[in-house]
Amino acid sequence: MKNFARIVTVLISIVLMSCGSNKENTSQETSKPGQQSISDSELSPWETTHGIGPVKTEITLGKIDNSLAVQGGKIFEMKCLACHKMDERYVGPPIRKITQTRTPEYIMNMILNPDEMVKKHPDVKKLLAEYMTPMTFQNVTHEEARAILEYLRLIAQEKTQSN
Repeated sequence: MKNFARIVTVLISIVLMSCGSNKENTSQETSKPGQQSISDSELSPWETTHGIGPVKTEITLGKIDNSLAVQGGKIFEMKCLACHKMDERYVGPPIRKITQTRTPEYIMNMILNPDEMVKKHPDVKKLLAEYMTPMTFQNVTHEEARAILEYLRLIAQEKTQSN
């Protein structure tokens, strides 16, 4: 019985010490310069408008490439449709008008780098607070993201023309 009491005492001590050490590490980390997390104001003007990720230059869009849009539609159905509907709230926000409210670079950075966008971009943080589910990376290549963008452009155009 004495051994059991000693084991319980040791376990409780370990738990209490580990809780205390986490608090110490947290305060030490935040007090060290250069180790604080990026705040909204620390985003560059480019990142604020065009997102955080691999797309760092402006994308020049021309006429919609229908074959690329068809390819993007197939990718969208496989990787995006589980969370996004075109015109209604679902797991994620409705997506039809995204090309009218976000830059092409922002859309591609969100597709290609959702983890960092969720952690650092103020607009994405607001969406997370509203939808309560972070967008996950779907193992999409840069070319596939560009095809999805073209599909979203086509879908937005089709809705506009039918009205």
